[in-house]
Amino acid sequence: MIDVASAGGTPGVHSLWTVAAGAGDKLQAPSIEYGKLSPTLIVLGAAALGVLIDAFAPRRARYGAQLFVALVGLAAAFAAVIGLAASGAGTTKAQIAGMGALAVDGPALFLQGTLLLVGIVGVFTFAERKLEPSAHGSRIDSFAAQPASVPGGEGETQAVKAGWTTTEVFPLLMFAVGGMLLFPAANDLLTLFIALEVFSLPLYLLCALARRRRLLSQEAAVKYFLLGAFSSAFLLFGTALLYGYAGTVSYSGIARVVSGSDAISDPVLAQTAGNDALLLIGGALVVMGLLFKVGAVPFHMWTPDVYQGAPTPVTGFMAAATKVAAFGALLRLLYVVLPGLRWDWRPVMWGVAILTMLAGAIVAITQTDIKRLLAYSSIAHAGFLLAGVIATSKDGISSVLFYLGAYSFVTLGAFAVVTLVRDAGGEATHLSKWAGLGRRSPLLAAVFAVFLLAFAGIPLTSGFAGKFAVFKAAAEGGAGVLVVIGVLASAIAAFFYLRVIVLMFFSEPQADGPSVAVPSVMTTSAIAIGVVVTVVLGVAPQYFLDLAGQAGVFVR
Repeated sequence: MIDVASAGGTPGVHSLWTVAAGAGDKLQAPSIEYGKLSPTLIVLGAAALGVLIDAFAPRRARYGAQLFVALVGLAAAFAAVIGLAASGAGTTKAQIAGMGALAVDGPALFLQGTLLLVGIVGVFTFAERKLEPSAHGSRIDSFAAQPASVPGGEGETQAVKAGWTTTEVFPLLMFAVGGMLLFPAANDLLTLFIALEVFSLPLYLLCALARRRRLLSQEAAVKYFLLGAFSSAFLLFGTALLYGYAGTVSYSGIARVVSGSDAISDPVLAQTAGNDALLLIGGALVVMGLLFKVGAVPFHMWTPDVYQGAPTPVTGFMAAATKVAAFGALLRLLYVVLPGLRWDWRPVMWGVAILTMLAGAIVAITQTDIKRLLAYSSIAHAGFLLAGVIATSKDGISSVLFYLGAYSFVTLGAFAVVTLVRDAGGEATHLSKWAGLGRRSPLLAAVFAVFLLAFAGIPLTSGFAGKFAVFKAAAEGGAGVLVVIGVLASAIAAFFYLRVIVLMFFSEPQADGPSVAVPSVMTTSAIAIGVVVTVVLGVAPQYFLDLAGQAGVFVR
């Protein structure tokens, strides 16, 4: 009991300290497995170093230093992931680390490795400085010279004349990658929320930094921020309700209470245990927050506007990496926390998957902007991925992991190609400008056609292998009707992919059509990596399917 001060009838301060100390003889220092968490720590350390470089390094030295730190940090983190996987951390030695906050298992390591590779390719596209015309003798990039200035104002004009570049984008990208590494590995709801904010806030800023079409870029960032705030609020409110239901935010703790194998020790919280309303509403709100991040219908409204308005390197990185991180978190939530509610969430996810596949495919047909078309394409692909989630089996997990790896590199390559087709106003994203591109630049059009065929799921591309894997897992999981709808949606989607190919190769080029910029080795490497991964995963996918299969077991 806490002593009550005789004068005021309130607990004495010394009594509070006595009670706190009485919980144990000594305060126990937390036990952190730094080696297991090394990939995330390396990336966040590189991000912090990038902030210091921008604060103290001379302006002329920042670009090279930031590029070096970002690439070395991501490569070192990827090497750490490979080391952990080789030591068995993804299979036999999978464990819960960081005081129960993070899981180190197969799905986490597979997705972290994918995210780090996506981050490396993303750095290549961020670092491109040959596409924009030189400003006053200085090479410039895709990002605003002085983002804090009013678009078209005096500050921006002076920054452009000085040839400034925004090197802050590199630490922002690194912080985003760091948060994404935590997101699919989170093992409690508070860590999930913190990781969500860590990677979302840098993306909100990056979306507003386009050098051209500044107002459109800032509008996209505001929309993304406002809708992202709703997403965060849903997730946080759902977390509060699940805590009220289970008395814990730990994934395993909530799962035990849901299954009835664990009792609530706190007498106050025990009064709410077994209240299915808290469980169902809380679980639904958390899932809604994650569905927003994957761009599933009806939480997709932000996707086309943000993809169109953001700088294209940011769009490519965000389209690939956010989907990987969010689907990883969604899989862990449904398979580890809520498997006992499978009969409750499966019908809902059926409806979301069907709406997402059909809406993404049908609305994409009406688009006239290539970036908006790819945005609706990403919505349709989120529906295909949900088919694998609904399978509720180990094959469902591994098929989603493989699909995410394949899809992310196709997306990065496609958006890297979009940055090269330019006119006097910058990137020529209207579809009419792409007419006859196959005659102006056959190689670039052929590369883009490969990416479009992969999106469509044509055999011998990674898209076909990924769709076949998720549809097979869904069919074996009893979702045959969903597979039929997915195949129909794929046929609809193939129409607008093939329409772009026909436009490029069988239309007459316009006299005042766009030109194709000659990129540096950075963008060339990003496109080449995308093509190689697309072809290799399409022609010989078995090794990578087996790798995803080995990584398809969550630690509990």
